[in-house]
Amino acid sequence: MKNSIKKLGYYSALAAFVASVGYDIAQILQVVGLAKYPFDAIFIYGFSLFIPIPFILAILSLHYTVADDKKIWTHAAIIFTSIYAAYVTLNYVVQLATVIPMTIKGTLDQFRVLDQTPHSLFWNIDALGYIFMGLATLFASPIFANKGVELWTKRFFLANALITPVIALVYFYPTFSYALLLLASPWMVTASGSMLFLALFFKKK
Repeated sequence: MKNSIKKLGYYSALAAFVASVGYDIAQILQVVGLAKYPFDAIFIYGFSLFIPIPFILAILSLHYTVADDKKIWTHAAIIFTSIYAAYVTLNYVVQLATVIPMTIKGTLDQFRVLDQTPHSLFWNIDALGYIFMGLATLFASPIFANKGVELWTKRFFLANALITPVIALVYFYPTFSYALLLLASPWMVTASGSMLFLALFFKKK
C-alpha cells in the first residue's frame, strides 16, 4: 500500500508540475504579445485548471507517508490545498465554459460580473485561491528533512509561501499593471519548483 501511495504522489506531483510549466509558458507568451485572445486565455486558464486536482492528490499522498507526529502539518496542508482547489476550479471553469465563449459571441455584457478582470469578483476568488496555495506549502514545509531532495523540497515550499504576500499585493493593489505583475513572476519558479521537487521526493522513496 505504501508503494502505491508513493506512486500516486509521484505521478500527481509530476502532472501538477507539467501543468504549472504549461501555465508559465502561456503567461509569458501573453505578456510578450505572442499569444492573443482568446487563445492566451484558453491556454492560461486551461493549464491552470489541471494543477489543483493533481496537487491535492500529491499533498494527500504526502500525508500518508509521514510519521504520525508530522501529520498535523500535512493535514493542515490538505485543508488549505482543498480550499485553493475549490476557488480556482470554480473560477477557471466559469472562464473557459462561460466567459470566453460569450465574449467570442459578443453576448457577455449581461454576465459581465463573471469576467475575471482586475478587482472583479472572480479576480478576488483567484487571489484567495493562490493565497491558500501558499499557506498549503507553508504548513507542509516542516515535514521535510534538512538534507538532499527533502531540503530542496522544503526550500521551494517555503519560497512559494514567502512569495504569497507579493501575490496578494499584485491582486489587491488599487491599480493593476503588467509592471506590477512582474513582481509576482518568481511564483512561476517557486510553484513549479515545489511540484517538481515534491515529485522527486516521492521518486526517491
